Amino acid sequence: MSTRESHKVAVLAFHGVVPFDLSTPCEVFGRARVPPERRPYEVLVCGHQRRIRAGAFDIHVKWNLSRLASADTVIVPGMNDVTAPIPQPVLDALDAAAAAGARIASICTGAFVLAERGLLDGLSATTHWLAAPLLAARYPAVNVDPNVLFVDNGRVLTSAGAAAGLDLCLHLIRSDHGTAVAADAARLAVMPLERAGGQAQFIVHEPPQSSSTLQPLLQWIEKRLDRPLTLEGMAGQAKVSIRTLSRRFREQLGVSPLQWILYAKVRRAQQALETTDLSIERVAASAGFSSSTSLREHFARVVGTSPRAYRNAFRKRAD
Repeated sequence: MSTRESHKVAVLAFHGVVPFDLSTPCEVFGRARVPPERRPYEVLVCGHQRRIRAGAFDIHVKWNLSRLASADTVIVPGMNDVTAPIPQPVLDALDAAAAAGARIASICTGAFVLAERGLLDGLSATTHWLAAPLLAARYPAVNVDPNVLFVDNGRVLTSAGAAAGLDLCLHLIRSDHGTAVAADAARLAVMPLERAGGQAQFIVHEPPQSSSTLQPLLQWIEKRLDRPLTLEGMAGQAKVSIRTLSRRFREQLGVSPLQWILYAKVRRAQQALETTDLSIERVAASAGFSSSTSLREHFARVVGTSPRAYRNAFRKRAD
C-alpha cells in the first residue's frame, strides 16, 4: 500500500445487516491515524440498494456495489437472519473484489456470506459462537472454530460476534501499519489492543435439555461431580453396557461420557467464579477437580482463559 494514497475499505451493506457490525469498521478505520495526523484509510459504505433496512432504522448509503472491485479491503458485517437469502448482486460484487485481489473480512455472521460464495472452502473460519454449529453444518468444507476471536487466512479473515469485530479491525490496522498505530486506534476505541482469551470464554455451555433419554443419568452425575466417577459406575447406574453408554452419549450429546463430565465440572467452576469469592483452590474442589492446577489446565483448554481472568471479567458484584 502506498504511503501517500489512502487504503480503501469498502463496508458492505445489505438488508438485515447488523448495524453494530457495520459501524465498527467505519469508526475504527475512519479514526485511525498515522503520525503526524495522516488518515491512512478511506471508508466507503457500499449497498446493493441506496436505502438499506437495518432493523430499528434504515440506512442511506452513498456508494453502490461497484466500489468493491476497486477496494483494498472489503468488510462484510453480520446478518440478523442467517437463513435469509443473500442477494445475488452482493455475491457477484464479492466475486469481483476477490478477483481484483482485495482483502476480504467478515464480522460475526458475515461469515455466512463468505461461505455462500465459497471464499472459506478449505479454510479455518469463525463466527458468533451461537451460529457456529449452523455454519459448520451448512458449509462442511469450512473448518469452523468457535473458540477464537478471529481467524486470519491472509487474504480472507473472519471474526466472532459483536465486539470481536473491533479485535479484527485492530488486527488489520496492526498488519498494515504496525503496533503503535493500532495501539493508538485501540485507545480511541477505549479497548485493549489484545484481549485475553478467545471467544470460548463467552460460550454458554448449557446442560442438555430434558428431552435427552440420558437426563436421569446426567442429573445423577451432576450431584456427584465432586466424587470419583467411572465409566463402569455410570453404565451401572444407567443399567447399560459401557459400549452402549458411550454410543448414547455420542448420539445424543456429541461427546464421550468423560468429556461431558469435564464440561459439567467447568460449568460448575464458572458458576462459582461468577457468583462467589471462593479461592481458586476451593472452586477446584467444589467442581470436582483434583487440584487447582488441574482446574487451571482444563479450564484454559475449554474456556480459553484462566480461572482468575474469567472471574475478573464475569464476576457478578453487588451494587
